[in-house]
Amino acid sequence: MPDVSEHIAGLARRGTEPVVVQTLRSTAAATLAYMAARWLTDVTAPLLAPLTALLVVQVTLFATITTGVRRVNAVVTGVLLASAFSAVVGLSWWSLGLLILAALTAGHLVRVSEFVPEVAISAMLVLGVTQVAETALDRVVETVIGAVVGLLFNLVFIPPVWVRSAGEDIEEQARRMRQLLIRLSEEADENDAPHNRLPDKLEEARRLDQDVAQVDASLTQAEESLRFNPRAKEPLLTRIVLRTGLDTLEVCAVILRTMSRNLSDLAARRTDEPLFPDDVAPAMRELLTNLAGAVDSFATVITSQVSSAADEAEAFLEVELDAARISREHVAKLLLARVQEHPKQWQWHGSLLAEVDRMLEELDIQKRSTNLAAELDRVSREEREQYPRLYRMRRRLERLQRRARRLRRARTS
Repeated sequence: MPDVSEHIAGLARRGTEPVVVQTLRSTAAATLAYMAARWLTDVTAPLLAPLTALLVVQVTLFATITTGVRRVNAVVTGVLLASAFSAVVGLSWWSLGLLILAALTAGHLVRVSEFVPEVAISAMLVLGVTQVAETALDRVVETVIGAVVGLLFNLVFIPPVWVRSAGEDIEEQARRMRQLLIRLSEEADENDAPHNRLPDKLEEARRLDQDVAQVDASLTQAEESLRFNPRAKEPLLTRIVLRTGLDTLEVCAVILRTMSRNLSDLAARRTDEPLFPDDVAPAMRELLTNLAGAVDSFATVITSQVSSAADEAEAFLEVELDAARISREHVAKLLLARVQEHPKQWQWHGSLLAEVDRMLEELDIQKRSTNLAAELDRVSREEREQYPRLYRMRRRLERLQRRARRLRRARTS
C-alpha cells in the first residue's frame, strides 16, 4: 500500500513538471487549431493549422508574445515559397535542395531571427503535402488559423509560473554545497592522514559547476514564466532575487572548489600526520560547519522571497555568519601560533582563510541588499528600453490589479 501511494505521489509531482505541462498544452492547442481549421475552411486535412499552433504555443507567456509574430512570419514565408515551388517544379531531389536554399535565404531577409530553420521546415512540409490543399491561399489561411489559436490559447490558458521548481533547484544546489562543507569539516577533524580521501572531495567540488549550469537553465525558464504573467506577484523582484542569489551560490561554489584544492594540497604534504594539529582541528571543523549552515540559510533567504519567512531566514543567516566570523578569527589565531612548526605550509593556511573571507563576503546580508537594489535598477531600465510597449502594457496591468485588490478590500471591510 505505501508503494502505491508513493507511486501516485510521484506521478502527481511529475504532472507539474514543465515538460509534462508543455506537452499537454501543445497537444490541446494543436487539436483545437485542427478543429477550427476544419470548421472555417473547406480543406479536407488542414495539417498546417496544428503545425503552426505547435510552433506558436510556448512554455511561457513572454515567449509567446515576443516570438509569436516571428514564428508566424517564418511559417507564412515558408508556405508561400513552397506554394510557388509546387506550382512550378513539384517535388524532386533537386527542387527540394533549391527550396531549402531559398527558404533559408528568405528567412534572413524577412528577419525572423532564430526561426530561420522554421522557414525551411514549413516549406518542406507544405511541399510534401501539396496535394492536400488546392491553393496557396488555403495554406496561408490554415497558417493564420493555427497562429491565432496558439496565441489565444496562451492568453486564455495562461502558462504556469515555474518559480517553485527553480527555488527547489536552488535549495538543492545549496544542500549539496552544505554537505560538501560538512564532509570537509569532518576531514579537518580526523586523527589520521586524509590525503587519500580529500581528492574525492575535490572532484565533488568540481562537479558543483555542472550542477550550477543545470540550476541556471531551470532559473532561466522561471524568469521567462514571470514576465508579463498576471499570475506572478512582484515578478521583477522575484526574478532579481533568485538570479542574484544563484550568482552568489555560483561564486561560493568556485570558492569551495578552491578551498577543497587547498586542503587536498595540504593533505598531500602531510601524509604521515593529521591535516591540522589537535588544538586547531576542532576549531576548523566548527568554522566549516558554520559556513555550511550559512550557505543553507542563504538559500532559504532567497527562495522565501518577500515574506515573514524571509525575515526569519535572514535573521538566522546573520547568526550563522556571525558564528562563522568568530570561528574564523579563532582559527586564524591558532594557525598563527603554529606557523613555526610548518612555516612552508603557511601559504595554504593563508589561502584557506582568504577563501573563507571571500565566502563570508559573498553571503553578507548588506552586500546582498546593495547588489539587489543595483540589479533592480539596471533590469528595470533595460526592460523599458528593450520592450517599451510591453513594459507600458505590464504597468497598466499592474495598476488594474492594484485597483482590483483595493476594491476587494473595500467590499470586505
